[in-house]
Amino acid sequence: MESRPYITRSLFFLSIFYGGMVCIAGVLGNKQVSLGPISAIGNWVGVGPLAVEAGIFAFLLLVAVSSAVAELNGPETARRLVVWGFIPLITSVLLSLLVLALPASPSMELDRLHAFEMMMSGTPRIWLGGIVAYGISQILNVTIFSALKSGGGKLLWLRAAVASMLSQIADTLIFITIAFYGVFPITELLVGQMLTKVVLSLVLVPPLIYFFVGLGRFLDRRRSL
Repeated sequence: MESRPYITRSLFFLSIFYGGMVCIAGVLGNKQVSLGPISAIGNWVGVGPLAVEAGIFAFLLLVAVSSAVAELNGPETARRLVVWGFIPLITSVLLSLLVLALPASPSMELDRLHAFEMMMSGTPRIWLGGIVAYGISQILNVTIFSALKSGGGKLLWLRAAVASMLSQIADTLIFITIAFYGVFPITELLVGQMLTKVVLSLVLVPPLIYFFVGLGRFLDRRRSL
């Protein structure tokens, strides 16, 4: 009798959640939100609202989930999770392109149609930048998080925060360079986005990693799937 692969409840739940965040991150990224009292002005840090695309919240959840999977199931499982994440990511891009190409119903309001097309449209460079930045930054996050643990790092929140900060800096450099280099000057955008993501990584990732690891351990105390 063929045996089934051993899948813990935590891995099953976190994998489904991870796939959902991969898909929604790009949609949320269509809105910029204003946060906090600090902003990057040119190459300097100044006073003012901190602007960031809202997809960062989904990406920080991805960071926390992949780190939690690495903590609970090992780095190789977490890297496989990141690789499998390309499937919903690329599928969502292809579905978006298909829906944009299909003719709209004559009964659809023009304002709604224009808003949808504006939100869901993107240049090939933006699509490519998002896919490449996702893969490299998430693998980097898992690698740094796991390396800090094998190097003797015991503080879960610190390992998660450091890995998140470095991976989000890489994500910003890769995405903005691929998507916008040569279109307009990108230095100010790079500085502002990196500053914002570092701050949010410090504030949000530590409690998130404890939540997901704690949830995973709770689920794994029950019978595996």
